[in-house]
Amino acid sequence: MDHNGDPSVPRAAFRKFLEQLSGAGKAIGVLTSGGDAQGMNAAVRAVVRMGIYTGAKVYFIYEGYQGMVDGGNNIVEANWESVSSILQVGGTIIGSARCKAFRTREGRLKAAHNLVQLGITNLCVIGGDGSLTGANIFRGEWSTLLEELARDGKISKEDVQKHGHLNIVGMVGSIDNDFCGTDMTIGTDSALHRIIEVVDAIMTTAQSHQRTFVLEVMGRHCGYLALVSALACGADWVFLPESPPEEGWQETMCIKLSENRARKKRLNIIIVSEGAIDTQNKPITSEQIKELVVKQLGYDTRVTILGHVQRGGTPSAFDRILASRMGVEAVVALLQATPETPACVVSLNGNQAVRLPLMECVQMTQGVQKAMDERRFSNAVQLRGRSFEGNLNIYKQLAIKKPDSQITKSGFNVAVINVGAPAAGMNAAVRSAVRVGISEGHKMFAVYDGFEGFARGQIKEIGWSDVGGWTGQGGSILGTKRILPGKYLEDIAAQMRTHSINALLIIGGFEGYLGLLELSAAREKHEEFCVPMVMVPATVSNNVPGSDFSIGADTALNTITDTCDRIKQSASGTKRRVFIIETMGGYCGYLANMGALAAGADAAYIFEEPFDIRDLQSNVEHLTEKMKTCIQRGLVVRNENCNENYTTDFIYQLYSEEGKGVFDCRKNVLGHMQQGGAPSPFDRNFGTKISARAMQWITGKLKEAQGKGRKFVNDDSVCVLGICQRNLLFQPVAELKEKTDFEHRIPKEQWWLKLRPLMKILAKYKASYEVSDMSQLEHVHTGPEEPAAI
Repeated sequence: MDHNGDPSVPRAAFRKFLEQLSGAGKAIGVLTSGGDAQGMNAAVRAVVRMGIYTGAKVYFIYEGYQGMVDGGNNIVEANWESVSSILQVGGTIIGSARCKAFRTREGRLKAAHNLVQLGITNLCVIGGDGSLTGANIFRGEWSTLLEELARDGKISKEDVQKHGHLNIVGMVGSIDNDFCGTDMTIGTDSALHRIIEVVDAIMTTAQSHQRTFVLEVMGRHCGYLALVSALACGADWVFLPESPPEEGWQETMCIKLSENRARKKRLNIIIVSEGAIDTQNKPITSEQIKELVVKQLGYDTRVTILGHVQRGGTPSAFDRILASRMGVEAVVALLQATPETPACVVSLNGNQAVRLPLMECVQMTQGVQKAMDERRFSNAVQLRGRSFEGNLNIYKQLAIKKPDSQITKSGFNVAVINVGAPAAGMNAAVRSAVRVGISEGHKMFAVYDGFEGFARGQIKEIGWSDVGGWTGQGGSILGTKRILPGKYLEDIAAQMRTHSINALLIIGGFEGYLGLLELSAAREKHEEFCVPMVMVPATVSNNVPGSDFSIGADTALNTITDTCDRIKQSASGTKRRVFIIETMGGYCGYLANMGALAAGADAAYIFEEPFDIRDLQSNVEHLTEKMKTCIQRGLVVRNENCNENYTTDFIYQLYSEEGKGVFDCRKNVLGHMQQGGAPSPFDRNFGTKISARAMQWITGKLKEAQGKGRKFVNDDSVCVLGICQRNLLFQPVAELKEKTDFEHRIPKEQWWLKLRPLMKILAKYKASYEVSDMSQLEHVHTGPEEPAAI
């Protein structure tokens, strides 16, 4: 046991990790450039701490490339405390500026001189494609710049030899999500939070007055924010630069708006990307749209331009975790780089961190713009990536109801049910399933109050407009219970017979998974259960086997992070105070671990990583040391079931006793506030997409067997649909049984445990971080498998 660091890391492993990844004698410069984005500070913090951790010197380069050109006080060595308390701050503390001088060779010559004087030959650039392209040009010219500096006598020949090569790693910080090759750029999720907060607020006032609202969101050349927010709030119409409306859209849109009003919808929301254009590349403005609606329909219409609100505010939990992972990965990439490695970008693919060649990504990103300029719009959508294309197709399917005459009736009845505890995003999933089912010709049935309601016959047909406005609602409108079907099998089979149910979609947590296993086991006895059954995971605990993420976990994580931010603020005010916070999750430590990473906690106690009294003691010592620095506060997160004897009270009392005279303690149990609240943009979007995919699978299964009269008895007709690493996968429950720890209701293997060392390193514990699976550069993916991007 390594008592002065993380007990789970033997000394030898830690030493090997530092040998593999030594930063001794190296200097890293970190800068933020271009437009700011929430989460940039989290990335800066991770770069600084991981760099110092490996023994490298890390320098802040203030005001982007301008600071690099001006030198002097703009390039300053950072220490561990320099990045304390910045995780929850939006924008960038080291400043960002547009820089004309860096575009000239003279400017880059000055920048090279300033860097060489401090021995900085590793640069971590956080910015958009312009900033990253600039960095790549700089890297290409580096050796000739140094030769020129030596000729002018500004640096010595030894300097040229010693610093002859510049390594560059990029991280994309941009709220527009306009960079090809990465699923999410730093800041995008937070910008969506700002947009959705505004949309939710506008919806209540619009309902009161039966108004139409035109909302303009950012995205000069990229419609991602507009598209995803339209998907997340169920907007009536959306305008994107990549996919302009067809000729005659004015009339089509007005018909659509008046049809929605006729369906008793009291408001219309139209979302416009600031770069929206028509097929002739002429701009479509929000004012134009307003005038059109007022003139044609006479509706009371208002325009709201969100502007810079979208860049502001505190970063979401997703952005903090993304930026922390990318920052650590960027340092690893810099330390592993050789003169032969091309400049790379660290990016996200599904939930995997990957490295991609920088210029390949930049060229693809520029390719999208070129396609738009040349009016090859379908090409532009394809180049944006599979997740953008998927979002667009699902939006079209859910927003615009085809006339009944155009829908071929399938003759199938499909039931949707919520099982387990409520999770934010369940309603978005139900809405999506109902609308996709109807558009594919099925009759959709809603089951109320879980399996118990099913047995009692609380089941009725549900229509297109019945689920209008559901995406933003928290909890479960259908009602949900933890009761399993086991004791109601006869009654449920009878109800399925009565309503001729041909397929079942379960949206729920671990109980939903257990329920699916019970229904599957009862197939021999009850032929009514010989139908396609699929489950979409929805639980704050994120403990369903077969998926890396579940609906509701992101919302819960944001609640935990927001609360921790407030608590940290109160602790900084009082000084020398340690807070112990208990999270939900059953035996699954996902919320505690990821909450700790997003909130910058000092320790997280979870069931998956056993701990004893010596570990608690070493954490107390660690906090005692911390109180001697200028950061005089502590945050400790504990999962509710991490240990039956070391309860929250026990840990609180132990810390209070051991910390006497050094710090005092407070405890806080977060409880059910983690299950409530409006769903986050991620959960709305994830629920919508995964549920639509589940319905498409059901349709496929039913069509396959049509007219053959055969029953569904194979394992592959009872599945869990989930994200696994980078892909959406349907996995038979029979296969998942092997991978489940039923006693503790968790999967036997959980991907996020790999991120444990990351949290410990950023909190200054000794831990070894797995670097082996990441050192290879990949190429930008456009493969056939289903993308897991949200």
